[in-house]
Amino acid sequence: MLRISNISFSIQGKPLFEDASAVVPTGHKVGIVGRNGTGKTTLFKLIKKSLLLDSGTIETPSYFKIGGVEQEAPASNTSLIDTVLEADTERTQLLAEAETSEDVQRITDIYQRLDDIEAYSAEARAASILAGLGFDNAAQSRPCHEFSGGWRMRVALGAVLFSKPDLLLLDEPTNYLDLEGAYWLEQFLAKFQNTALIISHDRELLNKSVDGILHLNNLGLTYFTGSYDQFDSERRAKLEQQLSMKRKQDAQRLHIQSFVDRFRAKASKAKQAQSRIKLLEKMKPIVALTENAVAGFSFPTPAELRPPLVVINKGSVGYNQKPVLKRLSLRIDADDRIALLGANGEGKSTLSKLIANRLTLMAGEYFATNKLRIGFFAQHQLDELSEGDSAYTHIMRLQPELSENGLRNRLGAAGFNKDIIDLPVEKLSGGQKARLLLLIATINAPHILILDEPTNHLDIESREALILALNEYKGAVIIVSHDTYLVETVADKFWLVNNGEVLDFDGDMREYKQYIMAEKRKSKHSANTNQKSSEQSDNTKKQPKLETQPSNIKTPKENLIQLRKKRKEAEKQIAELTAEKDNIETTLTGASYYTNTPEAEIASTSKRLANINSELQLLEESWLELSEKIDNAT
Repeated sequence: MLRISNISFSIQGKPLFEDASAVVPTGHKVGIVGRNGTGKTTLFKLIKKSLLLDSGTIETPSYFKIGGVEQEAPASNTSLIDTVLEADTERTQLLAEAETSEDVQRITDIYQRLDDIEAYSAEARAASILAGLGFDNAAQSRPCHEFSGGWRMRVALGAVLFSKPDLLLLDEPTNYLDLEGAYWLEQFLAKFQNTALIISHDRELLNKSVDGILHLNNLGLTYFTGSYDQFDSERRAKLEQQLSMKRKQDAQRLHIQSFVDRFRAKASKAKQAQSRIKLLEKMKPIVALTENAVAGFSFPTPAELRPPLVVINKGSVGYNQKPVLKRLSLRIDADDRIALLGANGEGKSTLSKLIANRLTLMAGEYFATNKLRIGFFAQHQLDELSEGDSAYTHIMRLQPELSENGLRNRLGAAGFNKDIIDLPVEKLSGGQKARLLLLIATINAPHILILDEPTNHLDIESREALILALNEYKGAVIIVSHDTYLVETVADKFWLVNNGEVLDFDGDMREYKQYIMAEKRKSKHSANTNQKSSEQSDNTKKQPKLETQPSNIKTPKENLIQLRKKRKEAEKQIAELTAEKDNIETTLTGASYYTNTPEAEIASTSKRLANINSELQLLEESWLELSEKIDNAT
């Protein structure tokens, strides 16, 4: 159990926590949420004791091993698979000792311990984690220095996941993952049985992978049981209730003050006036729990142009005369809202640059309507802002015709107050830099706005503000994002970039997730089949060929009956486990549960909930696979 008791902490005189407390039960996965600047990353540093508290305590069991992603994997000659394997320091040390020890009893103990920690399946587990994060077998054998910083961040994430710490700390883990990687991480965390704290602004991850939410607000910590959507509903209800109470009290205070003002000077009413003055003094004002409103986004409306805006016909595009995408036949109109789907490395960024006219076709035709303006936002541009220049200077260079007041008003509308407008960009937060880049991308009222991972440094409230702005924007939008919520709420058309082609994907994000899972199963099945074929080929040389059909092979009709029976059994188990899960979650939400229940019982209940989530995940995957087989058989 992680117990945070009455902690206070300030940075350069600015308080982040004051007398804040929370308890995270053992085995729970908890999302850490709060506006940027409320101290989420600082809380991790306090838990790891890399920062010292001003007062209060943070306690974990003495045996707890804490793991987190501090920085990207080193650019070394060590292969990816070995980098991940080395994260299990106990296994590494035991294997090294086994090579040098001459004590027979010690060697026996070493091999027993290696068996206990499942050391012999370690390579398969490490390979599975790397595969989930987007590294195929060939990539896993390559040295770290051959990969960019973003990919090495994935290796570092894989290493900490492999090490299975008792307390896992993840700070925005999906920022360097694509949709496929984010989906895999959801499933991994749902099955993870130790305690995990995850700082994230990814609603999908917080809805699918955590048991609770720890909210940082007003210098305090508040723990909510359930998913992010459950927390958000409860928080909004509390805010509304508090606002309603404040409005009623304000009306009552106004009425009493009016009586005092009218009758204070009248002798006949003096006593009544005095009693009401005392009542006002005793009536403590209710402070509304409203959070600081997030600055919105506002994108200028582009001038109308004759459709289509862009047409690509029989196009090929790539680098160094090597095509990445071929046979492109695409059209973009002013009312299009398009999401580009596909794994990293398939060509989504290449397609974005082609549409933005930053890459030229190697073959085929590219047509753009006259006077077309395109705005382009990409995460790598965060590093391309001019160091030493302020947000004001960046915008002044783009719109020198505007007055100083006009420029400052433009920046103010984009969320830059007077305290940060003139700061050098290197002193801005990631979210503030992202806002500046969005302003730069849209400043000339583009007809097409291309957004490549626009939300990585935005908090949830800012993401919601961006969604509102995009849905009000009158131009075409093309999105590349691992943020499923953003994609679902903005895009109404999906292009799948895969195997060098761009095809329409006729489905929603739920169906795309099913498609990814099905493709992974096919890939795994193909690999297993190839392995079995190789083994059978070797055996054929030693064994005579069977001339008769085995008697246990079923006809297609019998297979279909069995498949439907298995699916029905899976549905029954899913229903039973879901009911048990609901009962446990109801118990855990009890106001007095954590104060009146022994810690051992809390841990046992939490572990059972984690096991149920893992079992449900496997059953649901099995149900999907059985349903696909039934559909194919019929």
